[in-house]
Amino acid sequence: MVDKPAGLLSVPGKGAHLADCVIARLKEAFPEALLVHRLDRDTSGVMIFALTPHAQRHLGLQFENRQTRKTYVARVAGEMAERRGSVDLPLGVDWPNRPRQKVDREAGRPALTDWRLLRAGEGESRVRLEPRTGRSHQLRVHMAEIGHPILGDPFYATGPARDHPRLMLHSESLRFRHPDGGVGTTVKSPVPF
Repeated sequence: MVDKPAGLLSVPGKGAHLADCVIARLKEAFPEALLVHRLDRDTSGVMIFALTPHAQRHLGLQFENRQTRKTYVARVAGEMAERRGSVDLPLGVDWPNRPRQKVDREAGRPALTDWRLLRAGEGESRVRLEPRTGRSHQLRVHMAEIGHPILGDPFYATGPARDHPRLMLHSESLRFRHPDGGVGTTVKSPVPF
C-alpha cells in the first residue's frame, strides 16, 4: 500500500519533466513492484501495487470485475440538501479538450457513483464517494454535473470553487481480496483536508 500525495503522477508522463511518479519512487525500494491501478495526479490517497505477476493479475482482475470497494472523501462546492444519492451518467472523452471527460449519453460508457453527505456548511459540503465503475475523472465529472464540483478542480470547477491549493479529493480506503489466500483486506489513508 502506498499513500500517494496530491500532485504526483501514478506512472510517468510524456517527457523527462514528468518522469517522477509513484511507480518510479516505489521501484527504488522494491524493483519488482508492478502497477495495479492509478489515481489522477491531483488526487491523494491509497494505492496498491503488486510484487509478483501473479498478484498483479489477481488484483487487476478484481478491479476489472468491480470486486474492489473504493471510498473517497471530497470537499465540494455548495451545501448539499440531500443526505445521499447516486449519479448514473455515461462518460466519454471530450476529444477537443483532452484529458477532460464529459457526459456522453449516446456513446459514453456506463458510470455510476454513490455519494453520502458527511457535513455541510459555509458554502461547501464534505461527501464520501463510492465509484461503482472506474471511468477516468468519474468522480470529478459526476459531482460537477450535479452542481457540486470538487473544490480545487482545474478541469471541472469554475470561479471560487477552483481557487484552492489542491484538488480536494482523497482516496480514503480500498477493500480487496489479498492475492495470497483471498482474505478480505482493507487499507486506509487519513484525509489530509
